[in-house]
Amino acid sequence: MTTQMDEPGPKCKAWIERDRQNLTPSTTRPYPFVMDHGRGAEVWDLDGKRFLDFCAGIAVCATGHSHPQVVQAIQDQAARFIHMSGTDFYYPLQIQLAEKLNALAPIEEETRVFYANSGTESVEAAFKMARYHSGRPRALAFIGAFHGRTMGSLSLTASKVVQRNRFAPLVPGVTHVPYAYCYRCPFHLDYPRCDVYCVQYIEDVVLATVCPPQEVAALFVEPIQGEGGYIVPPAAYYGRIRDLCQKHGILFVVDEVQTGLGRTGKMFAIEHWGVEPDIIALAKGIASGMPLGATIARKSVMDWEPGSHANTFGGNPVSCAASLATIDLLENGLVDNAARMGEHVLDALSAIQARHPSIGDVRGKGLMIAVELVEDKTTKEYATGLRNDLMQECYWRGLLTLGCGKSSLRFSPPLLITREQADEAMEVFESALTACEQRAYGP
Repeated sequence: MTTQMDEPGPKCKAWIERDRQNLTPSTTRPYPFVMDHGRGAEVWDLDGKRFLDFCAGIAVCATGHSHPQVVQAIQDQAARFIHMSGTDFYYPLQIQLAEKLNALAPIEEETRVFYANSGTESVEAAFKMARYHSGRPRALAFIGAFHGRTMGSLSLTASKVVQRNRFAPLVPGVTHVPYAYCYRCPFHLDYPRCDVYCVQYIEDVVLATVCPPQEVAALFVEPIQGEGGYIVPPAAYYGRIRDLCQKHGILFVVDEVQTGLGRTGKMFAIEHWGVEPDIIALAKGIASGMPLGATIARKSVMDWEPGSHANTFGGNPVSCAASLATIDLLENGLVDNAARMGEHVLDALSAIQARHPSIGDVRGKGLMIAVELVEDKTTKEYATGLRNDLMQECYWRGLLTLGCGKSSLRFSPPLLITREQADEAMEVFESALTACEQRAYGP
């Protein structure tokens, strides 16, 4: 069991002050955690305080912190060579990993892989590839989406205005449409009686008035919106989206940067809906914390000529070694564990929801789970202040969490968590929520 604390220790305080004096102010740190070391789903700060990590480096450390198999793969490859740019030379690890990713991709047609270092670079590659292949200039993306912070991916992003403020002009030609946020339907309808009107709206309104479909290269979507609130669309949604894309010759691009590999209890989250994308963007959990991104596309779509796009560090050999070790662990138990533990956590949160008036919605798949906090379950008024207080309270009690959306708290632990760790996290979460509710509303 974790123990509550009142303030960070002296070592953490000292390093936080040095950070303030030397690093960019553009980053956001919700609480004063300073990492010393971690094992599995547990981490310790510089003053020796233990925490349960239900962030996993923003859904990156899929195999937990410093998994021995991943560490060994990194060490073995680093001893051989660390870099030999795959844009100009060959080395087996890039090819072996590409073979593995192509075999795993939920696309029937033969596929190809482009390597990058991060999610935003993977999305940038998908954006450029879609324009190159189609010869079309426009793109569709969704309100609430987060695809990255470089200029192309930022143009697709519509999560928070602070991410776009003072960076205009962005890449032109992107039109944002409402996402299938059923808990807060933008059209005030109910699923399934709505007949997935949010997709019909794209057809009847957006493509009919402001965005000529013959000019649209691609539609970009996260299978489950991440930064937007861990929003899970309904069962019929992606079938309709895929039909819309096929009707108008629009490429269906799935941003699996946070949802893949394995986080949702399937290797790719889009598999939950049984539809095939044309392009997939990957990063985050693909290499257990080593910087690596990948864009997977149908062979017929990845038809750009030599020199049209490249990346010096993409597919770094050490990162590729870590990724191969990661995928081996995912295939041999961790994806199944994510599905199993995800159901356990969702059940626990649903029980907690029944006891707490501030939890409006519980949602997720696998170990990509969120609770949305509200001031009133009828009006669904956002409880942003309560969410922020709760994130802090969880930290002080020994549980690391992050927010998403306007008033949601996300749970994205390493995929190897045990039932005991899940139960401990839920106990801490509920005790923290009780304390925050009492502060906000009284006993």
